[in-house]
Amino acid sequence: MFAAPFEYHAPKTVQEAVKLLTRFRDKGKVIAGGMSLIPLMKFRLAQPKQVVDLRNLKQLQGIKEARGKLVIGARTTHAELESSKVLMAKCPLIAQTAAHVGDQQVRNRGTIGGSLVHADPGADLPAAMIALDAEMTLHGKTTRTVKAKDFFVDALQSAAKPNEILVSVRVPATSAKTAYVKLAQQASGFALVGAAVALEMKGATCSAARVGITGVCSKAFRASAVEAALAGKTLDKQTIQAAADAVMKDIRHPLEDPLNGSGEYRSAAARTIVARAIEQASAR
Repeated sequence: MFAAPFEYHAPKTVQEAVKLLTRFRDKGKVIAGGMSLIPLMKFRLAQPKQVVDLRNLKQLQGIKEARGKLVIGARTTHAELESSKVLMAKCPLIAQTAAHVGDQQVRNRGTIGGSLVHADPGADLPAAMIALDAEMTLHGKTTRTVKAKDFFVDALQSAAKPNEILVSVRVPATSAKTAYVKLAQQASGFALVGAAVALEMKGATCSAARVGITGVCSKAFRASAVEAALAGKTLDKQTIQAAADAVMKDIRHPLEDPLNGSGEYRSAAARTIVARAIEQASAR
C-alpha cells in the first residue's frame, strides 16, 4: 500500500525545522529514520500533509561526554548505540538495549529520537531511559528538558509537542552491572515484556537498583517495588526471585491483547524476565 500524498521538506537547521512544524501545526510530522512513521503512512494510519525530514541535521547525531554525563544526539542510530565504545564503557545499558531493537536493517536506519518520541508500548529503549533517569532535551520556540518519567505519557504519546524536536538525550555514567532482557513478539520483535536493570553493588550486596519495564503496560514505567526489594540485600537466587515477584506491585492496567499476550500473561512473564535481567546484571 502507498502513503497518501504529502509535501516533503528537508530543513538544514533545527530552527528551520521548528519554523516549519510551527507553521504546519497538527498537519506536519517529523521523520528521522522512518522506521515508525513510514509503515504507519503506508497503512494510512497516519496521513500527514507535510513531512519534515531531519536527515540533514548532522548536529543531532553522535555521542559525547559533557559535565559528567553522556549526551546522545537524537539522530544517532540504534546500530551506533549498539557499537559505541563510549557507551559500552560508561553506560552499557543503552548499548545492550539497542542490540535488541528490531533487526539489523532497522537498527541501521532507526534512531533513538524517533523511537522515544514514537513511544510505542513495546519499544525497548524507553525501559533503559526510565532505569537511567534520562533527560530529554526538546527544542521548539524555547528549549526545555523533560525527565524520562514524564516523557512517556501513554501509548504512542510522548511529551514532545507538535512544534518541538527532540535534539538530545542525557544519561549518567553507570557501573558495568546492567542488563536488558525481553520476551519478544516473534514476528515484530517488539517487547511483550522488557526489563532494563542497573545495579550498584558493594561486594555481593546491592546498595541500589534501578529497573525500567516496557511492553507490559501502555507506557514504560519504573519498578520501584522491585528496586526496594533489592536494596541492601545480598543477591542470591532466592532474593532475586523475591524481588522479581514484587513487580506485580508495580504493574497497573496491563495491556490486553489476547492475540499477542493478555494482561495476565504479560504480568506473569514479567516476573521471569525481571529475574533474568537482575541475574545477568549482577553476574557482570
